[in-house]
Amino acid sequence: MAKRKVIEIDREKCNGCGLCTTACAEGALVLDPQKKAVLVKEIFCDGMGACLDVCPVGALNIVERDSAGYDPEAAKKVHGAPELRLHSPSLGGCPGSMAREMKRTGADKKESPAGPVTSELSQWPIQLHLISPVAPYFKGCDLLIAADCTAFSLGSFHQDLLKGKRLVIACPKLDETGEYVEKIAELLKNNTVYSLTVAIMEVPCCSGLFQMVQTAVELSGTHLPVKRVVIGLDGTVRT
Repeated sequence: MAKRKVIEIDREKCNGCGLCTTACAEGALVLDPQKKAVLVKEIFCDGMGACLDVCPVGALNIVERDSAGYDPEAAKKVHGAPELRLHSPSLGGCPGSMAREMKRTGADKKESPAGPVTSELSQWPIQLHLISPVAPYFKGCDLLIAADCTAFSLGSFHQDLLKGKRLVIACPKLDETGEYVEKIAELLKNNTVYSLTVAIMEVPCCSGLFQMVQTAVELSGTHLPVKRVVIGLDGTVRT
């Protein structure tokens, strides 16, 4: 066994609301006969913490301890076939992966400005795996860390979120995130960052990015406030 991050549940705090069981894409959490959340098996937990934000009483935490590795195939076999998981979150599928279509009405569509829209991107690369924490363009900046899907969902991403900021993008669900916390912490320690904004989608798995940034801030010792912006699937700003 190796050390890795897994969910830990405080039974005294748990009020049995069950929100964490639907937020967990892998079906790793269930309610026991006493209406308390329990971890079915540690190999079903990916350690990303998508369940943390939905818990109203703070009964969930991510801890690092010796544990068997996360096994996504085992979770699929126990909690339903992929085609069922896609359409029915109640069978253990991820709400963020559920197929849906957004109908746009005339009222939703805004008139585009005449001519090309100017990009507000001011540095390259932007993917968290590729950026250097000591790159000179991070010195004395306002920083935006955004989940990959946000720029595609929010039509005014460049004007409303990116303008005047340096950008880092990541996907907490699909990326190999093992070094993300340490890399963000190093970026914060090596540079003067005036403000830090995290943009995520409203789907549960995306909240893992916000949790990683919060942990990185603590690790860096900078005590920098983190502003969270949540983008709805319909392209509206929720928070």
